[in-house]
Amino acid sequence: MADSGFTFEGATPEELRERMGMTAMPSPIELASITDRTIPGPAGDIPVRIYRPSNDAGLPVTVFFHGGGWVIGDLESHDHCCRTIASKADCVVVAVDYRLAPEAKFPAAIDDAWAATEWVATHGDELNVDTSRLAVAGDSAGGNLAAVVANISRDHEHVEVIQQALLYPVTDGTCDRPSMAENAEGYMLTRNAMDWFHDHYTVTVEDLSDPRYSPILSDLTGAPPAVVVTAGFDPLRDQGNAYAVKLAEAGVDVDHVEYEGMFHGFFSMDAAIDVASEAQDQVASALKDAFAR
Repeated sequence: MADSGFTFEGATPEELRERMGMTAMPSPIELASITDRTIPGPAGDIPVRIYRPSNDAGLPVTVFFHGGGWVIGDLESHDHCCRTIASKADCVVVAVDYRLAPEAKFPAAIDDAWAATEWVATHGDELNVDTSRLAVAGDSAGGNLAAVVANISRDHEHVEVIQQALLYPVTDGTCDRPSMAENAEGYMLTRNAMDWFHDHYTVTVEDLSDPRYSPILSDLTGAPPAVVVTAGFDPLRDQGNAYAVKLAEAGVDVDHVEYEGMFHGFFSMDAAIDVASEAQDQVASALKDAFAR
């Protein structure tokens, strides 16, 4: 969220969702088709949006989880981001409208994210995609979900995730790293906002130490290859950087770039920021390389 005199204190999730909806801009990217539907979930149907860059059969597929602190965000807020990935990586993108907190607290979002990924992995014929070329991606809280889903997939042979794309992800809810203080205010996402999100998403303080909340606490051995984007003026910078390091230390192939002059949320701002296009190309290149292996 932009830091433009607006504060999270006293705001309700409904107010923030309405505010976010007002800022969603139409995307100029044209695709072959965009389809809304629902799929089965653990607590009812999950809305998804399917982006096809072409009508070719057997395209690779990326399951995308939107950001918004597990509290806000939806299919509309990240429409341009999904169109971009579909177009640049030449893959089908399935965006997941998982349940939000506080109505559905931790681990509801993870349960939906995993259920959606499992459904995609087992419905390749219905989707007309190649599920042997399956990636997960997300930004911020969605990056958290993508990382957790990638880790869960290691224990399920029928869901083989071959690449994860993590855009300034939340990876550690247990401690404050230096960037949380250095970039506490003035750079889109604030420290107070993160505290607000954590408070609305968690049930108990112990949730912060759950590897499904803080994937950096997981044993990352055997995790899928990763492309990690972080931003220099992001409160989440250091935990994203640390996650990339821990992945590499576990023997995972990692493509990590910290965009030093950037801030949280810049990835979709290519209309105004040239570096956003560079980050998009980095992610698309990593996905295309994975799909070609």
